[in-house]
Amino acid sequence: MNLNLIAILVSFSLYLIVMLFIGWYFYSRTNNLSDYVLGGRKLNAWVTSLSAQASDMSGWLLLGLPGYAYLAGLESIWLLIGLLIGTYLNWKFIAKRLRQYTEFAGDSITLPDFFENRFGAKSKLLRIISALFILFFFLIYTSSGFVAGAKLFSTVFDISYINALIIGGIIIVSYTFLGGFFAVSWTDVIQGTIMFIAVIFVPIYAIIENGGFQFTLNEVIVMNINHLNVFTDSNGEFISVITVLSLLGWGFGYFGQPHILARFMAINDPEEISKARKIAMVWVTFSLIFALILGMVGYAVFPHIFSGTDSEKIFIYMVEQLIHPLFAGVLLAAILAAIMSTADSQLLVASSSLTEDIYKTILRPKASDKELVWVSRIFVVIIAVIALFIGINPNSSVLNLVAYAWAGFGATFGPIVILSLYWKGISEHGALAGMLVGGITIIIWKNLSGGIFELYEIIPGFIFSVVAVILFSRKSEIDIDQVNSEFQKID
Repeated sequence: MNLNLIAILVSFSLYLIVMLFIGWYFYSRTNNLSDYVLGGRKLNAWVTSLSAQASDMSGWLLLGLPGYAYLAGLESIWLLIGLLIGTYLNWKFIAKRLRQYTEFAGDSITLPDFFENRFGAKSKLLRIISALFILFFFLIYTSSGFVAGAKLFSTVFDISYINALIIGGIIIVSYTFLGGFFAVSWTDVIQGTIMFIAVIFVPIYAIIENGGFQFTLNEVIVMNINHLNVFTDSNGEFISVITVLSLLGWGFGYFGQPHILARFMAINDPEEISKARKIAMVWVTFSLIFALILGMVGYAVFPHIFSGTDSEKIFIYMVEQLIHPLFAGVLLAAILAAIMSTADSQLLVASSSLTEDIYKTILRPKASDKELVWVSRIFVVIIAVIALFIGINPNSSVLNLVAYAWAGFGATFGPIVILSLYWKGISEHGALAGMLVGGITIIIWKNLSGGIFELYEIIPGFIFSVVAVILFSRKSEIDIDQVNSEFQKID
């Protein structure tokens, strides 16, 4: 092993030791399922905001998005706009009301738990189906994190993709298993900071090393001027309305992401949401803009090196080629931070949903807190193993896996979350219908191609779900007095 790899390995090792220490520290402070799943609702504004955004962005911030920008150029700005709008609306209109409602609605600690309490569900069907959808889409989402980790380790350390996949999986599972929500949230603060610094520093450094901004821009113009046009693809053809809508449509996904919504539910004081929103918007705006710039600069400095899913390695390649090994290790650890900050949250939310909404509700209603915490930890391992198998293909695309799961959550839960917080007329049957229609639409639409089916599946899924909720709710009875009483507490 050469000195460069040793330097990188040392940086990785120090980073991982810190993460595992945090997991072990919170291991002794996790006393019940609420602590393990939601941190006892004790997060401050800074931890809430950075944890929400770090768990949101995942490995695709430093791999998927720069890789897309590398290939498509400024066409990718439509995706950035959609994400920024979705982030702001989620913080502005969902965060505070969800925090308030989940507390007085039976102190709900998971999304299925909230749905059941919000609608006064008499059967367990709504809770069970929502838990199963969470499991299904999180298996795909978590797999994207493992794929990103495998690409990182296999590229940097020149080991097989499968071995890299397993190593990454073990690292992520370790501290999630130990510390639960506290460990995940506090490590997200560190990981979010590292991601933020890396995504800004690398493109700026590359521009300076390449002779400055104007020289780098001229290189892009000479190689392919279409890269700088927001209305054309890299071949100079005008992008379709379907393409623009599909990219903007990513914003719909925010309202249904359980791992992001869990941060809203966990903040200690609902009045802190406004402060947390401002912090989050600064973080996400700079991060997304520089991730796009990173891909464009990568294309200027290392043109035509990557194609297809290999373009997602452009950040790794730039760091290895341009940065001194001692600093390269720290910057490459940012990818690991991005991966871990999301994958751990997804593992935790999926396992907690299985524990709270299926194991405790159906199998062991009288299970002790200690038993539930350990069952949740066991589910973390089981879900991780299945996710590893999903990501076993070395040609898997991080961005495509994220897009599928993102659409699934957005269409399955987004309309229900919004309407449950703002419409008094939504019923249990309406919520169940919307959930089924949204989730099934995503699965079917994803497997169709051509024409209108090229539209990102989240858009039809979201629309059909809203229609189903309204139609079935109008045919159902609700306890309007109870709903009015609940809404007075959050208005």
